[in-house]
Amino acid sequence: MHLSRADHSAFPPRVEIPRDYNAAHDLLARNANRSAKAAFIDASSGAHLTYGELTDQAHRFANALRAHGFAPESRVMIAMLDTLEWPVVFLGCILAGVVPIAANTLLTTKDFEFMLRDSRAQALFVSKPLLPAFEPLIGKIGTLRTVFVAGDDGPNSVAALVQGGATALHVANTCADDACFWLYSSGSTGTPKGTVHLHSHLIQTAELYGRGVLGIREDDVVYSAAKLFFAYGLGNSLTFPLSVGATAVLLPSRPTPADVFGTLRKYQPSIFYGVPTLYAALLADGARPQRAEMNLRVCTSAGEALPADIGKRWTEAYGCEILDGIGSTEMLHIFLSNRPGEVRYGTTGKAVPGYELKIVADDGHECGVGEIGELQISGPSAALMYWNSRAKTKATFAGEWTRSGDKYTRDADGYYTYGGRSDDMLKVGGIYVSPFEVEACLMTHGSVLEAAVIGVADTDELVKPKAYVVLKTGQAATAEELQMHVKSLLAPYKYPRWIQFVPELPKTATGKIQRFKLRSPAGSA
Repeated sequence: MHLSRADHSAFPPRVEIPRDYNAAHDLLARNANRSAKAAFIDASSGAHLTYGELTDQAHRFANALRAHGFAPESRVMIAMLDTLEWPVVFLGCILAGVVPIAANTLLTTKDFEFMLRDSRAQALFVSKPLLPAFEPLIGKIGTLRTVFVAGDDGPNSVAALVQGGATALHVANTCADDACFWLYSSGSTGTPKGTVHLHSHLIQTAELYGRGVLGIREDDVVYSAAKLFFAYGLGNSLTFPLSVGATAVLLPSRPTPADVFGTLRKYQPSIFYGVPTLYAALLADGARPQRAEMNLRVCTSAGEALPADIGKRWTEAYGCEILDGIGSTEMLHIFLSNRPGEVRYGTTGKAVPGYELKIVADDGHECGVGEIGELQISGPSAALMYWNSRAKTKATFAGEWTRSGDKYTRDADGYYTYGGRSDDMLKVGGIYVSPFEVEACLMTHGSVLEAAVIGVADTDELVKPKAYVVLKTGQAATAEELQMHVKSLLAPYKYPRWIQFVPELPKTATGKIQRFKLRSPAGSA
């Protein structure tokens, strides 16, 4: 299965994909002559998975799925840490025509229950440390008929499934426009939305951004702090390296500064993918290594806007540019980015070749230079739809254009600068957080009457949640108590970093909270 490019320049405008196409088969077949080369390295154990082993295990896994009665287009959920089993499961599903749903491992049992019910997933592949979050759901979800555990050696383990699979190289008869995999994206109400991507999308992002902007090569070793379940991390650690035969380093644990620098020292990645919050933490680490101890040639940032000062300090310290960009679950990966040698810190760069961008004002007219409006994108990796959400699908995917919900301006040189969200959603550490969800959680505390949550920049200019809280008459609570309350009920990254107690919240005549007043300098003091 060979792909052709419409343009053989360094920045291909599009990739021509045949109608009959399977994304996993393409990524594996590209590396048929690299069977002994490491495709993935587990940084926690030092174990390697070669391209030959990856191909063999992915096909065994696909055949095992068929033997267990999983038909093409059936859906399964992957809630696994970044181990060597993750790419085997993901690619094996796609080889079999089964649709994998990559789940955010940081979520709660309540979130997982919604996703399992919404997707009607028939199987769950879950890492052993994450199993307790799912145990209350086993037997409650009617469509979920089996659970396989990764990182275990029992009869219902992923390892046993792979070992028992036949070795035949059979690929499902999929086409480029078939549903390939899902990612869940949080919405303005906090309810996740199943974002459906096609077989053609993985290689489009690899060619247009991975090769065309990042310049990934066969001799690269890459490490992404963003995990595989993120759209950003999926491209960084799987699609991009496999598309050219590079090696990806995986770290199952949380990317602390010590572990990140340890990985960069030991495995000498040439490409590092991070997020602004992590870059700030790395620069603040008193034990950070010297430039000569690492082998970086390019770094990237996404998830939220990179403060200019962080980018400049990183380049000064390590002689390596950070290519700040923006992508989305809906577009799968980065569509607007700075480029090597053309970085302007404080901007998000220019359109990735192969994507078209426009900025649209509230009244619908296309904005000119310097005018702020909503960023909209047209490109070959736009998701098909949100599952079970027709109204939101129509609102986001408007014909050829996808609405980002982000405000931007464009200068005369074609550089785009972030201007905030079009709605009240926050991005914390690159992950969307709904203020409404945090407010509702705060109000489950017995002392809280009302709450309003906004985004406030910390000393590194990174957005974090801040809560304004009105207590019930005669009741008392401390900020620390309310923070622990939120952490006990929601994913920990959602808790408000600051809590300000106020006698009342600003409201409209109809009782709606006026968050813009809280965002003003006087309100957020």
